[in-house]
Amino acid sequence: MNLQNVEQARFNMIEQQIRPWNVSDPAVLGLLSSVKREDFVPLAQKSLAFVDMAIALPGGQSMLPPRVQARLLQDAAVQPTDKVLEIGTGSGYMTALLAHQAQRVISLEINPEIADMARANLQRAGIHNAEVRQADGSKGTPAEAPFDVIVLGGSVAEVPQALLSQLKIGGRLVAIVGEEPIMHAQVVTRSSETNFNSVEQWDDNAPRLLNFPQPDTFKF
Repeated sequence: MNLQNVEQARFNMIEQQIRPWNVSDPAVLGLLSSVKREDFVPLAQKSLAFVDMAIALPGGQSMLPPRVQARLLQDAAVQPTDKVLEIGTGSGYMTALLAHQAQRVISLEINPEIADMARANLQRAGIHNAEVRQADGSKGTPAEAPFDVIVLGGSVAEVPQALLSQLKIGGRLVAIVGEEPIMHAQVVTRSSETNFNSVEQWDDNAPRLLNFPQPDTFKF
């Protein structure tokens, strides 16, 4: 793909996939124009960088479709002074988008091969305020808490209290929650030491994050 075709494909992604999915925040749309998604896609899948689909990563993991990442970013409403925790780094693309908006991003990736790939991608993209750690994200990182924003890069059956407790008061967690066939994107805001307000935003499915607890299923 030559440069003109790449830019046309990026424009089409934004206008045909992302805007129609109720992503209207100018800051988010601007980032999607400037942060080069194709640089975060594995070489063998470069041609799929702007397609409305998940892209396979090593270890059976995947990069979420552009419209889903854009919507999560809009829901997170990251501010320039925010400290952000990302669970599930993937290719590092969402990490890069968050880093452009935040003061600092800590991203936890359980798969060492993917963590290395994300670090290399972020370094090439000139991102210096995001740190990728190879770690199990299901417990977060209490030593670094509290966070203004926590973003989950895959789905969970339910949001664990261990992560909610790492939010600042006024902080928010964005995740895709539930069971197939229909999961719901949730924004959970911590309103006090003990209170959390949850709002369902939109429906979509996403691959499971590893090691998060599954709720007990009811048995007769």
